[in-house]
Amino acid sequence: MIVTHLQLSDFRNYAEAELELHPGPNLLVGRNGQGKTNLVEAIGYLATLGSHRVSSDQALVRQGMDAAIVRAQLASGDRRLLVELQLNRLGANRAQVNRAPAKPRDLPRHVSSVLFAPEDLALVRGEPSGRRRFLDQLLVQRAPRFAGVIGDYERVLRQRNTLLKTARAAARHGDLSTLEVWDERLIALGAELVVARLELVAELEPFAADAYRAIAGEEHVAQLAMRLSVLGEQPDDEPVSEGDAVHGRRDVVETAAAFRDSLARVRRQELDRGLTLVGPHRDDLELQLNGLPARGYASHGESWSFALSLKLAAAGILRRDSPTGDPVLVLDDVFAELDATRRLRLADAVKDYEQVLITAAVFEDVPQELAGHVVRIRAGRILEEGEA
Repeated sequence: MIVTHLQLSDFRNYAEAELELHPGPNLLVGRNGQGKTNLVEAIGYLATLGSHRVSSDQALVRQGMDAAIVRAQLASGDRRLLVELQLNRLGANRAQVNRAPAKPRDLPRHVSSVLFAPEDLALVRGEPSGRRRFLDQLLVQRAPRFAGVIGDYERVLRQRNTLLKTARAAARHGDLSTLEVWDERLIALGAELVVARLELVAELEPFAADAYRAIAGEEHVAQLAMRLSVLGEQPDDEPVSEGDAVHGRRDVVETAAAFRDSLARVRRQELDRGLTLVGPHRDDLELQLNGLPARGYASHGESWSFALSLKLAAAGILRRDSPTGDPVLVLDDVFAELDATRRLRLADAVKDYEQVLITAAVFEDVPQELAGHVVRIRAGRILEEGEA
């Protein structure tokens, strides 16, 4: 799949923008703060229903405007598709596919993209929430129905937390029947999400290991594991789970049983704190390099290579499974962070993708083989060919 044409209205710093894109590498060049990343961010949003830079859609709507529009023409073989998304400052977003109304959550069925940016260093060095988000976005890209599973789990979690804050008095009289009803719904949704994440991590691991070796050129062993809070002995105050590291898969029945036992074990602490202490919202993806946690042990260069390897692994899985071809691979301001050797290795790793979008502040930072179609950006404007 490739994006042949991108049109933006009132998105970020663009009042209006139109960009023609080609198969193979496309290089967007411009000084920092000119709007390069905004263009690729729009494509990434269509694929994941989220921004890699902000958590709120409001930041994507140009200041003073009520809505932004992202419109992309897609091509896969002889098939052509127009997808459109209206991001509203107030109210629900709206979508269209080939001019017919659609649900925004359906867009990842049609748009496949993997974006790597400097912010992704937090996948290795940051908090567990970022790693959970990475897994969940990839789950949704592979199977959009998981958007509903994740949304339902988050709603039940909020309801249960609200109930826990008021359940202490009921507990004194031994009446926790309402809480138990919410427990069962939380367990059903949570077990499904945990099992899906474990299966995804098992599939990601060999791709990530291969990508790390390709980029770093060193005999390091990159491994992935999940830490599951439902397997922990005691909940803690930190977002990092104290659960056991799990390699491989589990089935839904045993996971639900472990979840149920864990909730019973921490019932008193939950009532005291008014907070759900175990579940997939407190799990973590542990990244290991040569058997040690990358967070805390890996150098800056190793952390950077590991984060990039995760994104290349995600692209590899989507590429393997997609009936519509490769995902659009986006490298946002990546080459400035790499030495000359790793730049060439990365270029070699991505050069055969159907479409690669690259942003750079300095043209010379990008290997020549990735400087195919060059677009220059200045002050929220896409410059015409030959314009200084």
